[in-house]
Amino acid sequence: MHLHRHIFAAAPFLATVAAFAPSKHQHRQQNGISSSPWNKASFFTSNSNRLQPLSVSFSSPPTKSIPASEICPPSVTSPNDSANAWEVHKFGGASLADAGLYRKVGDLLISESSGRMVKSSEDEEGEETPSGPIPTMAVVSARGGMTDQLVAVVDSALQDISAAEIALDKALEGQLSILNELAPAEITAEIEERMRKDAKDILSVVQSLRMIRSVPPTVMEVVTGFGEIWSAQTLYAYLKHKGVKTAWLDARDVLVVKSEGANAGLGDKGSASSTGGVTPLWVETATRMEEWWNSEGLSEGVNISEENIEDDDGSAPIVVATGFVATTSDGVPTTLKRSGSDYSATIFAKLVGSARVTMWKNTDGVYTADPRRVPEAFSIASLKYDEAMELAYFGAQVLHPSAMVPCIDSNIPVYVRNIFNPSFEGTVIQGRCASLSEVNKDGKAVNWRANKGEIPIKGITSVDAVGLLTLEGASVIGGAEVAERFMGSMAGANIDVLMVTQASSESSITVVVPENQGKAALAALESTFELELSRSNVNSISLTETPMAIVAIIGEGMAMQSGVSASFMSALAKANVNIRVIAQGSSERQVAVVVEASQASRALRAAHMAFTLSTTMVSVAILGGTGKLGSALIRQLNAQKDDMAKNLNFGVCVNAIASSTKMFAGRGGQCLVSFNDVEELLAADDAEDLDLDLLTESFDADVNPHRVVIDCTNNEDVAEYYEKWMSAGVNVITPGKCASAGPLDRYRAIQASQRSNSVEWQCESSVGSALPVLTTLRDLIQTGDEVQLLRGCLSGSMAYVFKTLDEDTSFSDVVRATIDMDFAENDIREDLSGMDTAKKTVILARELGLDISVDDVEVESLLPDDIINKEYTGSREEVHAAILEDIKALDGPMLERYRAATAEDKALRYKFVIDVSSGKCKCSLEHVDNTDTLYRLRENENLVAFETKRYTTSPLIVKGAAAGPDLSASGMFADLLRLGRAFVGSQS
Repeated sequence: MHLHRHIFAAAPFLATVAAFAPSKHQHRQQNGISSSPWNKASFFTSNSNRLQPLSVSFSSPPTKSIPASEICPPSVTSPNDSANAWEVHKFGGASLADAGLYRKVGDLLISESSGRMVKSSEDEEGEETPSGPIPTMAVVSARGGMTDQLVAVVDSALQDISAAEIALDKALEGQLSILNELAPAEITAEIEERMRKDAKDILSVVQSLRMIRSVPPTVMEVVTGFGEIWSAQTLYAYLKHKGVKTAWLDARDVLVVKSEGANAGLGDKGSASSTGGVTPLWVETATRMEEWWNSEGLSEGVNISEENIEDDDGSAPIVVATGFVATTSDGVPTTLKRSGSDYSATIFAKLVGSARVTMWKNTDGVYTADPRRVPEAFSIASLKYDEAMELAYFGAQVLHPSAMVPCIDSNIPVYVRNIFNPSFEGTVIQGRCASLSEVNKDGKAVNWRANKGEIPIKGITSVDAVGLLTLEGASVIGGAEVAERFMGSMAGANIDVLMVTQASSESSITVVVPENQGKAALAALESTFELELSRSNVNSISLTETPMAIVAIIGEGMAMQSGVSASFMSALAKANVNIRVIAQGSSERQVAVVVEASQASRALRAAHMAFTLSTTMVSVAILGGTGKLGSALIRQLNAQKDDMAKNLNFGVCVNAIASSTKMFAGRGGQCLVSFNDVEELLAADDAEDLDLDLLTESFDADVNPHRVVIDCTNNEDVAEYYEKWMSAGVNVITPGKCASAGPLDRYRAIQASQRSNSVEWQCESSVGSALPVLTTLRDLIQTGDEVQLLRGCLSGSMAYVFKTLDEDTSFSDVVRATIDMDFAENDIREDLSGMDTAKKTVILARELGLDISVDDVEVESLLPDDIINKEYTGSREEVHAAILEDIKALDGPMLERYRAATAEDKALRYKFVIDVSSGKCKCSLEHVDNTDTLYRLRENENLVAFETKRYTTSPLIVKGAAAGPDLSASGMFADLLRLGRAFVGSQS
């Protein structure tokens, strides 16, 4: 009984919807719909062809001849005997958000229709001449946000008709406000009257929804389509006010389509697939277009009759057409779905024989990647139709894939330009890719790196919000049957299968499906294999719970080019991105992988850099940025940043700086605009108290695959985070000794994390400042040499003290000079107690494989325990002054040691020794004669002598200046450069 009641109650509603069906006599009551990316991301056609991949990479036969019946006659294609063909311009909602933008669009159309300077096709190098007026058609979407407002009207009508009326009134008045701002009442009055009548009709439709308690797809399409109708009339009013020869065209009076998804509704907002199986009926559409031109076109004055031709001012007509909307051959209102605005433009372009189509966006063309996720992305100058379609199917939201088809048929170039930067040429899309048989005619593949300067890919894109559905262990059933039943269950449940992989003779199959279809897909598959699951003939069926994303590289140059996939996978591996699924299209124009959604942006940036589509960027966080070391490093980075980009092909993005108490991090890993004055930066209102956990979160949020922390603090609390940072794929550079010479268990854990995550822990400057001591030691070991003994001096402070100490200069005065020249550690007692040298000795010993700690080193301190253990208070300067006062008591004893060495014709030197065979390490003040390499050590030098199995007659010596913050900073900078070159090298 209730069912019958609902059917009969729907009768008035159906009659109301029928009133909106287009006819020759209803030119002003058709609907439209606004632009949006994709409908559904599917690589499979519907119905009987669902198991066949929908190829967007066609072979490339010559452009076929278009039947004359599928395009309009010359009276339309060459309007008013114009010497130029039509040009079509499409504007989305973002370009029509307010009155100012409608003006901008109108003025742009007037400018474009007036012509441009062109070169003769016969003489490409000749002078440019004016093209003359160009017949122009503008295909428009609803104003920004209007479609969503009208959707809300329909949705709210189910619950509260008064709320729907309020929402409708808000949408209408917003459009009328723009209309009345653009043109005077003598132009807008009639349009406003029509819009208000449209609103009453909308309200009568949605009032019927409460009776049927649902929203039929046709209703949503009819109602939301008024956004385009109102938008087209608004732009028409402005052009009319400017005195332009113009008319507006309701596409449902002209565009007739066959729709396989007639009951599919609008499609999901932000989705991106084909336009629901909508196909233009070209012959009938061309006929209707001719009829419109000879009726409405004449009455509006864009089509000049023969008797009025002498009065024509010669200007080009501008026709404003509604995007998205269409009608079926039965007169039923329909649309090209949410993603079909581009499609409308290219359909009309083919109809009128357009010379070009321009898609006006808010970006400078089609980008190599989404610039919101890959800041280094840039506009692509040109694409083939096939490449553009591949990019669109894999998530690039600049163009709709179906929009390419009419242009391919007629070989119409498509330009993608920026409404806010119209002088920029943007991207041109034209021509077909070579077929595989053509590329593969000699059967030889060439490594893509051999083609110097040629990059095999055009762009990198992604599809977010996907899931992996896997069937495992079905070998008992038989491979062919498994695949057939698996894919049949997906087709039966209307699931969009984006990618397929299989293994072990099809006994295990994984498909990639949209996340919002995952549960339905799982239920369908479990139902299909219910019996096999109960008998354990199928091990398991599972759906990933973690959000996933597809990342794809696309380009014609990939075909028959070896090494492309290797470069892609290697880049992801180095960025610590785990790959779950891999697939290569049969066209060889795309390779796609599935990764965790949280890693998608990092994967995009890594791939973008790997193919040198952008300069390799290294994200850097500097801890201890206000100290002497950090400040010196920042000065050097600022001085060399241009040279690095020019000569080394990588840039440094400092996105976080911290002191001992405050920190400042760029949001989402963004580079700091300026970091010259760190003190000022950390004093800013948006600086935060230092929080290492929060700072670690900012590292995780940074999607750059190349991340580095430079720790200038020498702080134990910071060293505790090294293992965690490396586990997240972050490289660490430090001049500090807390981690390298700290607790052995922590040292081993950091090393293990470094190895397992393929990151670097660079601490060269922790031993020899800018000298390559650790590098030399590692080279000796890795080349098979056997290091037997290390000896020398590792303290620039100690070198200065004992080179300068003499009869006339006291020990305390020399120490004061060491502090004044910034040769000393922050606490001079670290140097004088021998602890600084002991820690450096431990670092070298551990590199040699000795499991020792500082306590295992025999250390001679120059300070008594009372000075070492004394608590000094005050500023750094006050503490140093107090220490210097206390060590005056050592002036006498040190003078005596100096005299004793001099009496033997020897020199005092603070020396370290590592005896590998015995495992003993020692740091002590010694008398050295003139045969010792330390005898001639200069004031601020370090020296390390390597006695090895190969260097037997004389040791290998590394010697040079090593005291002061500038030298230590240059050591850190050198570590950073090594990392940068490694990042670039992995991509070349």
